[in-house]
Amino acid sequence: MTIQLHCFGESGNSYKAALALELAGVPWEPVFVDFFGGAARTPAYRDLNPMGEAPLLIDGDTRLSQSGAIQQWITDRTGKFGGSEADKYEVLRWVLWDNHKLSSQIGTTRFLMNFLPEAKRPAEVIAFFQGRLRAAYDTLNRHLEGRDWIVGDGVTNADLSCCSYLYYSEPFGFDRADWPHIDAWLDRVSALPGWKHPYDLMPGRPSDRDQ
Repeated sequence: MTIQLHCFGESGNSYKAALALELAGVPWEPVFVDFFGGAARTPAYRDLNPMGEAPLLIDGDTRLSQSGAIQQWITDRTGKFGGSEADKYEVLRWVLWDNHKLSSQIGTTRFLMNFLPEAKRPAEVIAFFQGRLRAAYDTLNRHLEGRDWIVGDGVTNADLSCCSYLYYSEPFGFDRADWPHIDAWLDRVSALPGWKHPYDLMPGRPSDRDQ
């Protein structure tokens, strides 16, 4: 049975799992979650994933949500992206930092700025999140100075987690030109064999809802 990943293109968290599967060479197929149509809140989806979120990986009897857990599942299955034995907790530290300090706040900010009706976009809340995000970008940019990858000498789950939202073109207060070490690192990630943009890797993009 081919691994299924329930996901949608706008989801940076889904992208973390989809990109790890793709770069690891694991056969998989995307299953579109119509998140903006409320699909993740339906009883049918909640039966699959009581957390009511994407991504959701299904492999036979295995059902796994939370992108970091899915990334670790891929590492355990393939031996890829976990870093060296000495580095595994450093990889985990950056995945957790991303989930708490970077991706979660980008996801919220990007949603508020792009996917809410313009009249309902809370300017003060957006400004607050953008301030916190600038601090996170600075942390990552400083860390990447003189480094090719976040941890160790090759790509790990730390990179695949932290990069996920930074390829989206919808505005959320991030300009690659302002963060040269992040910019160069994103180029290195996108040069990896098998890399695809989230909208090319998973079904669903904003233009689909404009039709």
